[in-house]
Amino acid sequence: MLSILINAYACSPNMGSEPGMAWNWCINLAQYCELYIITEGEFRDKIEAAIPSLPQRHNMHFYYNPVSEQIRKMCWNQGDWRFYIYYDKWQKKTLQIAKDIIAQNHIDLIHQLNMVGFREPGYLWSIKDKPFVWGPIAGLGSIPYSFLKGGGLKFTLFYLLKNEITKLQLRFSKKVIAALRKSEVLITATPESGEIIKKVHNIESIQINETGCYIKKDIEKVNKSNEYFDILWVGRFIYTKQLKLALNVIKEISHLKNIRFHIVGQAFKEEETQLYKNYATALEINDKCIWYGQIPNNQVQELMQKSHIFFFTSIFEATSTVILEAIQNKLPIVCFDRCGFGPIVTSTIGRKIQLTTPQNAIKDFSNEITYLYNHRELLEVMSNNCTEKQQELSWDYKAKQMINLYYKIISE
Repeated sequence: MLSILINAYACSPNMGSEPGMAWNWCINLAQYCELYIITEGEFRDKIEAAIPSLPQRHNMHFYYNPVSEQIRKMCWNQGDWRFYIYYDKWQKKTLQIAKDIIAQNHIDLIHQLNMVGFREPGYLWSIKDKPFVWGPIAGLGSIPYSFLKGGGLKFTLFYLLKNEITKLQLRFSKKVIAALRKSEVLITATPESGEIIKKVHNIESIQINETGCYIKKDIEKVNKSNEYFDILWVGRFIYTKQLKLALNVIKEISHLKNIRFHIVGQAFKEEETQLYKNYATALEINDKCIWYGQIPNNQVQELMQKSHIFFFTSIFEATSTVILEAIQNKLPIVCFDRCGFGPIVTSTIGRKIQLTTPQNAIKDFSNEITYLYNHRELLEVMSNNCTEKQQELSWDYKAKQMINLYYKIISE
């Protein structure tokens, strides 16, 4: 059995996003190999509570490298650039922990798993005589200017600057280039990321979405005779998630009978959350909106099972855990044809539109949702089709893909 050293800054059971992504990779890989996992300590209690119930628990060895609560707040507040200073220090300390693990245990291969952003590959690539795998990674690409300007001057300047820094970091960052060149296998989460790396550095990559799903055969089908038409939106209240655009779409279709818009999530600050609620009030759609705030992942799954469609309006990320969770819960999806989720959401399980302008998006999303509202028998077909999609996106299938790559690297 192979022994793999995993670097996963954020890792936690019963969560979405980065922590849930790393946890699911680890528990599925551990069915086929032995893992030595270095992670931050924020979720230590959750990890240690979950481990005893896992059949593969003896193949999972966790090492914690905790940071302060202040640094954790910076991490959760996306856009706080100060976090990267401390994250770099965390990675340097992680390098020493990794060396200690290697000195005491047989390690076949090192895998830099998360965070998925390409700009911080850590330092484990510098360990000699151990094959190195990096990914899935993302964070490359840009937001169209038509959407940038809608975020206001500060946001526009921030992302224009970020786009330029991204280009410079990919082209000139010594540790990014070193990690790319040291990688025996480079895994990208989105087609766009792979294409850009190939163009800039002429390095090939393998595309595997950073997140997956579990096969659930006991999920209830969408009930087309339901009195209400339930639309679910899940995400953080940040501009790139485009909740305001979603609210505008609900306003556009508010003439349809018994529409209910379920909104899960919140902003980093309460006053920012209130701004979105005030916007819904201004649009006169409060009677359509149900605000949940931040709720446990199992409750999100329950909402998915009760909803007719999952409305995903994000314009910039990798694949997104919630997209896979929607498929896992046999929930048809309406989204942009973009990022890592664009290729996944085919016409068999949902509807997607092009990312052009906010005005076009409101119109196009409204048309797609109205059509599904009037053709609910199609939702039942899409829901059933999710079963097949679960197979190709399942965590077990992804774990086997990765294990095959590990063995290929070792054999070569």
